[in-house]
Amino acid sequence: MTPSQNIEKNLFIILYLNSIFPLSPSLKSFLSKNVKSCSFSKNEIISKAGEVCNRLYIIKKGLVRGYFVSDSAEITTWMDSENEVFTSITGFFRNEKSKEYIQSLEDTHCDYLEYEDYKYCLNNFPEIRQINRILLEEYYILAENRVYLARIPNAKKRLNYFIDNNKPQLVDRIPRKHLASFLAMRPETLSRIMRENV
Repeated sequence: MTPSQNIEKNLFIILYLNSIFPLSPSLKSFLSKNVKSCSFSKNEIISKAGEVCNRLYIIKKGLVRGYFVSDSAEITTWMDSENEVFTSITGFFRNEKSKEYIQSLEDTHCDYLEYEDYKYCLNNFPEIRQINRILLEEYYILAENRVYLARIPNAKKRLNYFIDNNKPQLVDRIPRKHLASFLAMRPETLSRIMRENV
């Protein structure tokens, strides 16, 4: 990971948050001084299971996934791309050891806020509490979609639901083995269904 601190680059997260809820000048100033930027190479591990993840990331460009390991198999549980926020939920919000790995699937560029700065924002800037609530609602909806997806018994219907409820072309960016894992099917099943869908 290559970290940097550059006020010009930090404009991205300020614009992103301001689009969710208007930011005060004092919060903009705080963020411009405390938000950092970083880059990850394709397939780089961003956070490991068993570590405390103390950063809240927003993706400027790229693609990441979360996964856990079971009997030496990697099970993909989520994927995020541009303009989405990610972290280890237990690692960041509970300050506990993470249960999952986070990996970049493409060269990925992010802005991030460290845990102590995030807590400071919550305690001192009411608009961050509004943004937090709005993002929490959004991620509950995403979690509900993942639960629904996991309960669809037909593999082809799971793939079609994923395609219909995600950004266009996202399915083409995700390596097939990770998409198959996320959709709870074998890679050869995914390949066959995708050929049939053409």
